[in-house]
Amino acid sequence: MNISFPHLLGWIGTVSYLVAYLLLSMGRLRADKKLYHLLNILGAIGLTYNAIALKDFPNVVVNIAWAAIALWAVWLILRRQS
Repeated sequence: MNISFPHLLGWIGTVSYLVAYLLLSMGRLRADKKLYHLLNILGAIGLTYNAIALKDFPNVVVNIAWAAIALWAVWLILRRQS
């Protein structure tokens, strides 16, 4: 099986988003925890890279926005902890 680097990152991003949502839905993870948002950042990075490679610009925009929201949430969490 020959998978390209952009496709590999796309799949890693997909799995990361799904794991974050699954753990949140199961009550194993909360939205006020860094791990939830770090999984979303990882997902956004993987899917953004894949979308750029495919020239799928609406997907690029939504995943950059998703990452920005997650980064902002991590910043708020860290700020509350200080």
